[in-house]
Amino acid sequence: MQRLKNRVTVCWLFLFPLIAFGQETGSAAKEKQVYPDVWCFTFGTPDLITPVTTRNIHPNLEGLQAVKKEMNCPVIPIAELTDRGVLIHIPLQKEELIYGLGLQLQSFQQRGSKKILRVNADPENNTGDSHAPVPFYVTTQGYGIFVDNARYLTCYLGNKRKKADAVNPELVSKESNDGWNSLINSYQRNGIAEESEVLIEVPMAKGVTVYVFGGPSMKDAVARYNLFAGGGVVPPKWGLGFWYRVNSDCTQEQLLTLADDFRNRGIPCDVLGLEPHWQTHSYSSSYVWSTKFPDPAGMLSELSKKNFRVNMWQQAFVHPTSPIYDDLKPWSGDYLVWNGLVPDFLTDEAKRIYRDYNKKMNVDIGISGFKADECDNSDFTGNWSFPECSNFPSGASGEQMHSLFGLRFQDAILSIFDEKQQRTYCLVRNSGALAAPYPFVLYSDLYNHHTFINAIAQSGFSGLLWTPEVRDASSKEDLIRRLQSTVFSPLAIINGWYLMNPPWKQLNRALNNLNQFDEHWEETEAICRDIIKLRMQFIPYLQAAFVNYQKKGIPPFRALILDYPDDKNLQNLNDQFMMGDQLMVVPLTAGEKSKSIYFPQGTWYDFFTGEKIDGGCRLTIDVPLDHIPVFVKAGSILPLATPTLSTDEPASNELTVRVYGSVSGFFSLYEDDGSFTPSFKEILLVWDASRQKGSIGTKGKQSDSYYNVVDWKVIH
Repeated sequence: MQRLKNRVTVCWLFLFPLIAFGQETGSAAKEKQVYPDVWCFTFGTPDLITPVTTRNIHPNLEGLQAVKKEMNCPVIPIAELTDRGVLIHIPLQKEELIYGLGLQLQSFQQRGSKKILRVNADPENNTGDSHAPVPFYVTTQGYGIFVDNARYLTCYLGNKRKKADAVNPELVSKESNDGWNSLINSYQRNGIAEESEVLIEVPMAKGVTVYVFGGPSMKDAVARYNLFAGGGVVPPKWGLGFWYRVNSDCTQEQLLTLADDFRNRGIPCDVLGLEPHWQTHSYSSSYVWSTKFPDPAGMLSELSKKNFRVNMWQQAFVHPTSPIYDDLKPWSGDYLVWNGLVPDFLTDEAKRIYRDYNKKMNVDIGISGFKADECDNSDFTGNWSFPECSNFPSGASGEQMHSLFGLRFQDAILSIFDEKQQRTYCLVRNSGALAAPYPFVLYSDLYNHHTFINAIAQSGFSGLLWTPEVRDASSKEDLIRRLQSTVFSPLAIINGWYLMNPPWKQLNRALNNLNQFDEHWEETEAICRDIIKLRMQFIPYLQAAFVNYQKKGIPPFRALILDYPDDKNLQNLNDQFMMGDQLMVVPLTAGEKSKSIYFPQGTWYDFFTGEKIDGGCRLTIDVPLDHIPVFVKAGSILPLATPTLSTDEPASNELTVRVYGSVSGFFSLYEDDGSFTPSFKEILLVWDASRQKGSIGTKGKQSDSYYNVVDWKVIH
């Protein structure tokens, strides 16, 4: 766990030579290689408050040394100082496509678009507004660009031409007299078929630092960016289990009753989540337990004995009734939100005050994690957040604070668990640049299932984790399809914040809260139970994928284009994704009875039926309601755990290992004892095809100390 505080943040900039802007437009800075295949270009005098200068986690040097080397800087950015700020120019080659820029719910491939990287709690349009805008992108030429700045950047991603650049007349239709459509079609074709550039405008800045991450592949560039951030997080095993958030008005007695109901009815669950009204005042927050929970410590102890962790809703805005209100006054911004203080988490004092109180009152008595809500900006839709003209004790403007607030709030939360030497896994509604090492998963109050599926694949370009959480649903089919999506995501969760009972009992909100259940609810529950059990089977495999994220920077959930960069059929494919190195997942939405699925080159196997499929083709497959298409690459060795009611049960380490194909191979599992700094000792599952025999061990030695293989199954 690399959580070393960067004590020299302000001095960081002076590691690189400051290159003055030349007289002619577009002076270039001299390149400096700061890590293997990571180059830094510094123009003018950059801001003192940026993602890099305020971060608290160092790069993963060992991982950066191990990534495949490219040696030469693949692209040279240039910049100019204008009366609007700094304008960065980065060339684009013919056919070069762009991915990333953070969590872009409404888009996937970005070339030809304009994006304003602005924090917005309700990003319903394809403008760049996002829960987690990240000034990092990667292209099909196999390199990544990161602009180290906390302002609202405007990105023109190709297709902009100056007056001197004439439109190629050969690309304009000669058969049409419709000048508008001809010109539009010309620009669309020209944008891809001809060289262009990315323009990034940094408003009001006097300089900027730009990082270039080498490849040679897109996946290498993304991995290098994640390792520069510190390497990916490895959640505790319980974090990869199933989560359920209870009704916001839930009482202590109701929570304990629900926990017993889950255990009695065989519903796997590792984490129960409390929503805002656990406290006396929630908008803004008092952080004081309400009378709904007369004995929180006793309740948490009782739940722990039944192998439940509890995640607590938190909001950063501090109500006047909070015990820490007066202490935080000098360390907060000059505007209120919901009549509450906005802590300046860029200062050590604000973090300390928040940490010390929440550690004593919540984590010390058994809270295992937090849901950091409303740390994004809703001024564009709900008008409740602090304005961009705010000022903070650290010197940050409101604009800079919005860009950094989610991550620095995560720092404050993480400091509680660091001091307690305890790992955690949490939820958050705003994140940003260099987020890969943080044990936080993004979610949204928007609820379009198509965009939620897009976000699973799309977030992997930018070092982010995303959950398409399930709330109630419009129909039984909608509930099941959404649940299937979330169990194949970084955090599997149902959020029942306005339902008194689980949604499989009653989908109608009013009837649910009156305890009036659907006549056939047990049938729906049985399907949901099986889907959740499926999640429990994949936990050893998921854990290995996250260890790969930490060590190598490879996203555990990612778009297929990262694994198959030369396949043009994947350039806009956003409803299929890789989970780890071996599985391709294809979620469905309500109303889809069949699915057109593209299979990349190679041989694939249907996870459920074992049917063999030769890749390089597109097939339409009928999909029954209780089934989600999952396919396994040939040559895979896939460990599947015995489904248990929680990850704490010893049987969760019992494995059935499937071998796909007829070749020898191995799969790396990792021991995790749950400690604060686990070693992640590697355990090899080895299949010898010539002997048709499997073994488990470490460095050639047999081992049965952690995992126990109960069966090997070969699928030809």
